[in-house]
This record gives sequence, C-alpha cells and structure tokens, in this order.
Amino acid sequence: MRRSSRKRGRSTVRARKVDFSDIPEATDEQLRVMRRVGRPPIGAAPCHLIAIRLDPRVLQRLRREARQRQVGYQTLINEILAGHVRRLA
Repeated sequence: MRRSSRKRGRSTVRARKVDFSDIPEATDEQLRVMRRVGRPPIGAAPCHLIAIRLDPRVLQRLRREARQRQVGYQTLINEILAGHVRRLA
C-alpha cells in the first residue's frame, strides 16, 4: 500500500504574499546587537543537518538506550556511527 506524501492537517493552498515594504531596514547598531537564533554549534565544527529514514523498531530501541545513558538519541546515533567509522580507519 502506497502512502501519500502529503502530511495530515496541512493545507496545500499557498499562503498569501505579505507586503514587507513598510518595514524599515535594520540599522548598523541593530545588526551589531542581534544574536543568532537557533541551536548553537557544538564543538569546533558544527554538525550537518540531514534527514535519515530508520526502522521504527530501531529508532525506538535507540531512544530507549539514549534515555538510559541520559543523552539525546541523535547524540547516541552520532556516537555509534563515529565509533564505526573509527574502526574502519
């Protein structure tokens, strides 16, 4: 059975364009004091954001293991993959 790629509850109608013409440009002072929004990079080189498909049972087990180790499941996946890559070298 093939699933639709459309997510439930999301409208396929495009949003109307917003007129931003009346918003003034930011000054140099405003730009200088602005801070980055979002997750800060961890370590010397920021990690790359990717999408990966995992078997639901595998993901469930990884999440359970991550909770036991008190780390995030994505951190656990990265540690497992990094260990594997080190063994290959």
